[in-house]
This record gives sequence, C-alpha cells and structure tokens, in this order.
Amino acid sequence: MPPEFAVLEEELSADRHVVAVRGEIDLFTAPELKQTLTDAIERGRTRIVVDLGETTFLDSTALGVLIGAVKRLRTHDGALAIVNTDANIAKTFEITGLDQIFTIVASRDEAITALDGDAAVS
Repeated sequence: MPPEFAVLEEELSADRHVVAVRGEIDLFTAPELKQTLTDAIERGRTRIVVDLGETTFLDSTALGVLIGAVKRLRTHDGALAIVNTDANIAKTFEITGLDQIFTIVASRDEAITALDGDAAVS
C-alpha cells in the first residue's frame, strides 16, 4: 500500500522555503501541492526546494504544477530546486526533457546550496 499523500512545509528564512511531498502526486493530489507552492510564493518565498525524497510517483499533472511554480518564481527573480533520489521519477524528468529545465539534486542540502548559488548569480 502506497504511503498516504502529505505536503509538509519548512521555512528556512524570509525567502527560502522547503515543500516536502510524501506519496503520489497525481491528478487528485497535485492541486494541494499547487496551492502550497502558490501560497509560499505569495508570502514572498522566492527560493523554494521541492523535496520528492518520499514521493513514490508523479504524473503529468504534477509536472505541470512544478513548471507553473518555476514560471511564477522566475517573475519574482526566484528559483526552484528539486530533491529526488527515485530512479523512476528521475526517468520521468529525463523522458520529458524537464531534467534540463529543473535543478534536480540528491539531497536537501544540495538543493539549498543550489538555490544559494542561483542567488549569487542573480
């Protein structure tokens, strides 16, 4: 039985935020993730880590949510980094070419470092 879906948030600083997702992100659960990301951006969080470490599946709806978040963040000079260690989810990003658009790393610390690197470039 797959783990129950949950979205957890952790505020790191005034503009840095982590959204961790557990379970499957699909047509039914993606709206909750979208709302969480939208709310964080509206509260001024412009450097967001989406931690998929406990995510077991994502579909095209989930990918659309992540793309939308990146677009919203870019209008605020923000950035998004994704934590993923699941080979099947990595394959989804590769097949769609989104691994070229998203910053995808293996740990939360790497993602935070990547966001801080993007801040230095901006």
